[in-house]
Amino acid sequence: MRPFLDKVMPEAWLAARAYVEAIRSAALERGLTEQEIEFLNLRCSQLNGCASCLDVHSRKARQAGIPDQKLAVLPAWRETDLYTDRETAVLAVAEAGTLLPLTDDRRADLEAARAILGEDAFVAAEWVTVTINAFNRISILSEHPVRPRDADGKLIP
Repeated sequence: MRPFLDKVMPEAWLAARAYVEAIRSAALERGLTEQEIEFLNLRCSQLNGCASCLDVHSRKARQAGIPDQKLAVLPAWRETDLYTDRETAVLAVAEAGTLLPLTDDRRADLEAARAILGEDAFVAAEWVTVTINAFNRISILSEHPVRPRDADGKLIP
């Protein structure tokens, strides 16, 4: 078992938690919604294969009001018309910011997203993407386990 980065260096974890809260607050102030933030968190976590973050953010997405159908088909979001223009814009940001390097297609996706979201919300979406990618790496490197939880998110003994 690998060391849990958050447990071995708790001061860094506390700083990281403060950073994520600052980014979330700034993103909301710049026009992103809770749902859009959770779409970003989920799509990046899917692309990175971070089970721990998927567990946390799928629950937060439901709490934010994202319908189960949209969560179920999220990996195939480009193949459906279920998502709004803003939702597809943030999902494009999530993919472009996670699947580096930037290609011409990803640059085009980012420009289209910027046109839909506006400068402030677009930059906020990029910051949320950067942030969840960092947290994905913390959880993946720590091999954080996914433990059974009930519908309210409480641990099942």
